[in-house]
Amino acid sequence: MTITNRREPFYLLFVDILCFLIALWLMLLLRTLSVPSISVFYNHLVPFSFLFAAWIVVFFIAGLYDKHTTFFRSRLPNTILNAQAINIIIAAVFFFFVPNFGVTPKTSLGIYLIVSSALILFWRLYVFPYLAIKRQQRALLIGAGDELEELKNEVNGNARYPFSFIGMIDPATVLPVELARQVRERVQHEGVQVVVLDTAHKNIAPALPEFSELLFRGVRFIDAGHMYEEVFDREPLSLLEHRWLVENISTAPQAAYDFGKRVIDLGISAMLGALSLFVYPFVALAILLDDGGPIFIFQERVGQGGELIHIAKFRSMRVNGKEQVTRVGMFLRATRMDELPQLWSVILGEQSLIGPRPELPHYVKLYAEQIPYYHVRYLIKPGLSGWAQIQNITPPKFEIQYDATKRKLAYDLYYIKHRSIWLDLKIALKTIKTLLSRSGI
Repeated sequence: MTITNRREPFYLLFVDILCFLIALWLMLLLRTLSVPSISVFYNHLVPFSFLFAAWIVVFFIAGLYDKHTTFFRSRLPNTILNAQAINIIIAAVFFFFVPNFGVTPKTSLGIYLIVSSALILFWRLYVFPYLAIKRQQRALLIGAGDELEELKNEVNGNARYPFSFIGMIDPATVLPVELARQVRERVQHEGVQVVVLDTAHKNIAPALPEFSELLFRGVRFIDAGHMYEEVFDREPLSLLEHRWLVENISTAPQAAYDFGKRVIDLGISAMLGALSLFVYPFVALAILLDDGGPIFIFQERVGQGGELIHIAKFRSMRVNGKEQVTRVGMFLRATRMDELPQLWSVILGEQSLIGPRPELPHYVKLYAEQIPYYHVRYLIKPGLSGWAQIQNITPPKFEIQYDATKRKLAYDLYYIKHRSIWLDLKIALKTIKTLLSRSGI
């Protein structure tokens, strides 16, 4: 059972395009104060079709097709308006460099921005949220721990989920027989229709045969780990066991994916690496003028299979022994320009464009001793950007940050389990958003 509608992004995409089309027709109507003819509409539709495709990409980068987007109504207006402002800039540049379509968009683009934004805001805020609303089913959560508390609070805090938890039972506090009896009673007297349970818990396994009769009453059972993953797009570390590694993490090569990813890595990193050479002199001059220290730093990091790799970065820290970022270094980090030299590491095959970020060896040793399954992230090549990085997690670099590292690992394990060209593309587009918002450090 899925608790989010996987078709929602397609519904959103379809109606967004419909809003673009309606806005185009209304723009022509308002611009000429007359009903536009089919030929006039078609003449504008041809160039605007190219823009629609670009605008959809901007919407995707802005997160407007993420499955959690519909949950956060308060953020939608600003997100949509910011995306629309970028879209109009794209349109203005497009018509400036491609003026052969015979349309004069100067005034039209201003009208279009207002009309299309109004339509999309109305659709997203006041129509779509009510299309999929259904009567929530009553659910019972069997398990314990911070992650399951987090799951309960997330589900109960949003009416968009198809059910809500009416209670939570800690299986460590009751015997399996008593646990089964409590569940049966709550199904009978409280109308529980869904039971979410931590199947890895030692006290739940003996009670599973007792739950089988509830299937005939229409009760649905969901593994808590699967639900947590679907809700948060990361793995619940406290619920993982060795069986999870066998079932979900495979070291067998994915020939088509691995080949395709390597081709993409080589093509993009070679192109960006060549283009970045034009930036090197300016960055080098800025670093030298700032504090006169070396331009590059070279570090050992842990790569695939635990092998050490050597990476180069533009220096962003002072050379006086203090952990202090230079003025130029702040800019280089905010724009990720300090990592441009790592493109050559991608070309050499030591890293990928997308993957778990490589860590310093002494931190890896400490993390591996304290955090279960930490070593799993080294089954694949590290990357310049990754699933954890686009989640706005502060990378634990200069001190042991246990909780931040665990959260980062949870996203890394999710990526290793679900890695695909589609997920890599999603990470790449979200990385662009991070760079443009200057939130990447």
